[in-house]
Order: sequence, then structure tokens, then C-alpha cells
Amino acid sequence: MLVKTFGSAVYGIEAITITVEVNIAAGTKYFVVGLPDIAIKESYFRIESALKNCGFKMPRQQVVVNMAPADIRKEGSSYDLTIATGVLAASGQIETAELEKYLIMGELSLDGSLQPIKGALPIAAQARKEGYKGFI
Repeated sequence: MLVKTFGSAVYGIEAITITVEVNIAAGTKYFVVGLPDIAIKESYFRIESALKNCGFKMPRQQVVVNMAPADIRKEGSSYDLTIATGVLAASGQIETAELEKYLIMGELSLDGSLQPIKGALPIAAQARKEGYKGFI
């Protein structure tokens, strides 16, 4: 199942909306594409631990995460929550009806708690400007 969630990349005082598509299909690997840095590629381990410690499961199928636009560099662990939410929705563990109305960002701890992220103010301003219902 394909699910879209939305995050944001911050450059200076400007934020650019990033579409995070998560698709779950037959297979067993985890791929992140769309010019992610190492912290994003390593998100699998943080997300898997956080989901498990919150009573959810990481799907034992192929998970492909596409971060668009592909020509913009995505950096840091602040996309953990965006990706994790997409994984939960694509695997049918949470409802998807309202996801596209929110811009979602946050670094996950292994226990599932959230850590602060940099650039929250420009992200919130961009979310409002683009008509999102809210910023999580």
C-alpha cells in the first residue's frame, strides 16, 4: 500500500515541503531514496525500535521510502516521525484519512519519545502558508 506523508526541509529561514511516500510490498528490504543523508538512511533502526517500544510492528516486507523532490538534499533525523507515520499507515496499523492534512516532523528516540528538532518556526510558517491543518 502506498501512503504519502509530508515533512519539510529547512534552508536558512526558508522551509520547503517534502513529500514522503512509503510503499510496502513483497520482499524484505528497507530502502530510502530521494537524496537522503546517512542519518535518514539509518532511520530504520530508530523507527523499528520506537515502533516496537510503542506496541507497533515494523513490517517484515519490503519498505520503500521516497522523499521528493529528489533534487533537494534531506538531512538529519527530524524525518523519523514523518517516515514512521508513513510506515504505520502503509502497513494498516493506523488510519490514513487525515494524514495528508498535516505536516509531520520529529526525531524519534528508541523508546518512541520525541526529541526537539531545529527549524520548527519556519516549518510551522510554511505549513500555515500551504494550508495544512496543523504541524505535528
